[in-house]
Amino acid sequence: MSRTGKVISWIIGVFLLLIVALVIIIATFNWNRLKPTINQKVSAELNRPFAIRGDLGVAWERNRDEPGWRSWVPWPHVHAEDIMLGNPPAIADVTMVHLQRVDATLSPLALLHKEVFLPWIKLQQPNARLIQTAEGKNNWTFDLAASDNAAANQQPSAWSFRLDNVLFDQGKIGYRDAINKADVQVTVDPLGKPVPYEQVAGGKDKAGQKGASDFVFGWKAVGTYNGEKLTGDGKIGGMLSLRSKTNPFPVQADVHNGTTRVQVAGSLQDPMNLGGLDIRLRFSGDTLANLYGLTGILLPDTPPYETDGHLIARFQQKGGPVFHYNDFNGHIGDSDIRGSLTYSQSKPRPKLEGSLESRQLRMADLGPLIGVNSGKGSAKTAKAKSERGDSASQPADRVLPHDKFDTKSWDVMDADVKFSGKRIEHSDSLPVSDLYTHLVLKNGDLLLDPLRFGVAGGNLNSTIHMEGDHTPMRARADLHARNLKLKQLFPGVQSMQSSMGQINGDATLSGTGNSVADILATSNGSLKLLMNDGVISRNLMEIVGLNVGNYVVGKLFGDDEVRINCAAADLNIENGLASTKLFVFDTENAVINISGTTNFANERMDLSIDPDSKGMRIVTLRSPLYVKGTFKNPDAGVKAGPLIARGVAAAALGTVVAPAAALLALISPSDNEKNECVNVLREMKK
Repeated sequence: MSRTGKVISWIIGVFLLLIVALVIIIATFNWNRLKPTINQKVSAELNRPFAIRGDLGVAWERNRDEPGWRSWVPWPHVHAEDIMLGNPPAIADVTMVHLQRVDATLSPLALLHKEVFLPWIKLQQPNARLIQTAEGKNNWTFDLAASDNAAANQQPSAWSFRLDNVLFDQGKIGYRDAINKADVQVTVDPLGKPVPYEQVAGGKDKAGQKGASDFVFGWKAVGTYNGEKLTGDGKIGGMLSLRSKTNPFPVQADVHNGTTRVQVAGSLQDPMNLGGLDIRLRFSGDTLANLYGLTGILLPDTPPYETDGHLIARFQQKGGPVFHYNDFNGHIGDSDIRGSLTYSQSKPRPKLEGSLESRQLRMADLGPLIGVNSGKGSAKTAKAKSERGDSASQPADRVLPHDKFDTKSWDVMDADVKFSGKRIEHSDSLPVSDLYTHLVLKNGDLLLDPLRFGVAGGNLNSTIHMEGDHTPMRARADLHARNLKLKQLFPGVQSMQSSMGQINGDATLSGTGNSVADILATSNGSLKLLMNDGVISRNLMEIVGLNVGNYVVGKLFGDDEVRINCAAADLNIENGLASTKLFVFDTENAVINISGTTNFANERMDLSIDPDSKGMRIVTLRSPLYVKGTFKNPDAGVKAGPLIARGVAAAALGTVVAPAAALLALISPSDNEKNECVNVLREMKK
């Protein structure tokens, strides 16, 4: 062998010897010596404690699944035991994550093209604790030591990271949140064998099915959320579907929080980038108001409810995440409900938009919206209000509703929602046929325009404006009643069934306060009302529950039914005190003039009823009456003193030229010929 050949042989031999020595050193190296360095470097980078407190080792094995010569390349299999990741200084708890053991394998050939590839990683008994303090500080936001400098001075790294699968025996996640009053423990277990999506979600559910992966893990939760007991269970997909941008990640859950139950079955699109959500959503509970703590969506207090629909969410929208709850149907109390809603988490406030419809609306189910007991299910609603800390505010001696409007939460969300009730179920005493309203809520300012009811063959059209962004709240109501048929208003009065009479009226009221009673107590405005061709009797007063009216009618007319040609009222309201500009009944026997005041602030009446008989047949019609006392306990009687001089009532009517002219505007041209009030009001003008 030549000298050159010997030199080359020695070089190759030394190189092979070095490789063998390196392999022996690596194979026999005590990796635990690196633990102090690793712990220090990771802790410094994460700005929180990190420690591998158990054994750290590396084993080298061939990956026989690799093709050709690649199968001879040994892969390192790393294991570490008793791993702890701590919390930032603002969190009192010591540990955020604890792992009993971690095993992972690394592809060495992938490093040649700058990729860190882990085909799998195995975790033993992972335990994580997520914490948020009352000051809004949490332990899942990482403040990396070099993040600011890296963002300012470094180009994006040429290295990439890939992890195909995560395996574990049982995982536990604790969630404690002082802001949301939450303390929840979640346990996650492998299902052992993947479960097909259709088997869990049901073949009839279309939500999220297309291309959805199998379920791999099951989970259970127990604890409290928003101060109420929380339990839940469900299933989720595996790591492969979590990474996929094409195959949706399956989710299924059944959660109980207090009296609220939420069920979901569907999938997440591109979950690593929060691409979207496509699920079937069902929820139920004692009142929709309780959903605010779970969803952040402001909803009214209602009777018990249940609904089922299709929820599609898009998280990466320019203005913020958008949620579409489409084609849902269900019930609130005994009323059905269906429609579609869109909730946008936009700035400066989220917004709820859409349309709702009820084909069979039970009027009592609207009760809680206006401070009235809802009837069936109201005990549950009352219990829910009690659990939220709401207290009864209705004084025992008052009639007007004192329940407060919760305006402090009106500014958390905007809304633009249309609602129609096609058919309304009610008692005979409330002849409402249908309902339509358009609700607009913006920055705490609430507008119902229109709020329209079909009533007794006619309609009640109103606009309600409540400025919840003011303290106290400012409110205004404009109401217009047209063609309310008397025989439909009083279906239980036989004598009314032959009447062709009707009621027309206008009212405008404005006031301040956070309850109906407070608004009326400070109200200013007017009320105009006309009724023609009716019948009045003690029997009618008993049917409508007016005991004082029963007494007054009995004193004026006895037990007989008396035909009313026209009843006209024009009231002025100033600072809660309603005074009569004109309040007159023209009957077949007499003209009855009512004067005085009604005080909404203290709920007291002081009215004088002065009859002027059209003949001498009824002597009692010459005696004046009074109505005094409170709305709750009114008092009526005959005035003491001399009898009324004939013509006093008629003389009083001589001062009502202007009110009479104003009331004529309530009669449409088509009703002029058949409306008795036309002649009565014209006579008053003369």
